Amino acid sequence: MTDIDQAKEAVRDRVWRLLEREGAVPEGSYGKIPGFRGTEVTAEHLAELEVWKRAGTVKANPDWAQLPIRIRALQDDKLLYMAVPRMASLQPFYLLDPASLSLPPEEAAEKQGAEQSARRIGVDEMRPIDVVICGSVAVNRTGARIGKGAGYSDLEVALLIEAGLVTEETTIVAPVHQLQVIDQEIPETEHDFSVDLIATPDEVIPCEGRRRPSGVVWEDLTAEKVEAIPVLAALHRSQVGKQA
Repeated sequence: MTDIDQAKEAVRDRVWRLLEREGAVPEGSYGKIPGFRGTEVTAEHLAELEVWKRAGTVKANPDWAQLPIRIRALQDDKLLYMAVPRMASLQPFYLLDPASLSLPPEEAAEKQGAEQSARRIGVDEMRPIDVVICGSVAVNRTGARIGKGAGYSDLEVALLIEAGLVTEETTIVAPVHQLQVIDQEIPETEHDFSVDLIATPDEVIPCEGRRRPSGVVWEDLTAEKVEAIPVLAALHRSQVGKQA
């Protein structure tokens, strides 16, 4: 583990323990993207913003913490792309189209509902993304963020940047509890992205100094990680073939 990895892990540990100690999350939230108390209010705050009202496409993680926002996206007639857990498919996103849902938004937006009723699609079938909702353990007011350590949010965003679907026009949002907004510096590496907005039950915080990778940073991935994610393995083989 590198010094940066250790520093990030120390931040995660502190925030997870703080959330549990203050009763801001259900028991057993340590080690997860926190499903904090106030997620529904956070979704309402986000829905009041012009950037949300103008959005036609939303991409979100499948974590429980983002469920109210996924539901709101469908209720507001937005095309919703929901990541397949662990990107375990050559088609790593679920397409949830409000015009053709076979389940109510409250059920379709859940992991099980999406698996049952949504179509899996590849990046080549997706439209440009207006708003990205990313699960986070901690963020600071500059927009630097930390996930739970698996790296899937970083890879999803990098993949969409690589495909030209996340652009300078895309707004990235971290919905978190106020206790997850920390004052200390968060170490960042080349593959990390920052968020443009932090949405909490108490306020919406705009962040300056946008930071995004230019695409997938292959040097930061092990061969085992690439092969474990089918869409990355296929993309890597394609790029290697073009260079040959």
